[in-house]
Amino acid sequence: MNRIDRLFGIVTLLQSRRYVDVETIAEKFEISTRTVYRDIRAITEQGIPLSFEPSKGYFIVQGYFLPPVSFNNEEANALILMERLITSFADRSIQKHYISALNKVKNVMKSTQKEQLEFLNDNIKFQIPDRLNNDFEYLSVIQNAIANKSILAMDYQKESGELSCRQIEAIGLIFYAFSWHVMAWCHLRNEYRDFRVSRIKKLRDTQTPFQIKDHVPLAEFMKKLPVDY
Repeated sequence: MNRIDRLFGIVTLLQSRRYVDVETIAEKFEISTRTVYRDIRAITEQGIPLSFEPSKGYFIVQGYFLPPVSFNNEEANALILMERLITSFADRSIQKHYISALNKVKNVMKSTQKEQLEFLNDNIKFQIPDRLNNDFEYLSVIQNAIANKSILAMDYQKESGELSCRQIEAIGLIFYAFSWHVMAWCHLRNEYRDFRVSRIKKLRDTQTPFQIKDHVPLAEFMKKLPVDY
């Protein structure tokens, strides 16, 4: 990778995250930390305002907007493939937000790229098993609650058909056994529980902060899944 491409890559990385530390940049672009500092200086000399916060890293100063990025054909094609995957594996809330985001991306593409994407979109299909049914609209709400560490209130139907009201502290989402599952601390049972998202009948973000400050890492749940798919 030449230096111009690397500088552009660093700017793109800074756009994608709130903070980026020197070690992350060095590892991603396979350069020394000394080179990172030189590249950061070169970026600021081009008029892009960067700042640094100790223990967190560099960031682009809020309020500064970079011009739209361009996409090569391979990157654009990857976005279309992801659209097909999301249509098949995500729920209606994620599908809606992804399509909205993708339309914004398409706005900065060339006309020839848009035509190619439309053609490619018509020629990628997935054959999905009937049991993969994500006909609900909860994943986006759950994602926000996880990110904001806010308590969710839900009506949940157990496998037996019994309906119960729960308040949960969602710590993560896992897709396994052809279903989305939210791993959460259940206030009713006073323990961690695995809730299948398709069994949620009603969901509301209470905007109330978590009561537990340090939850079990999601990776611990991955070790205990009942199946390996």
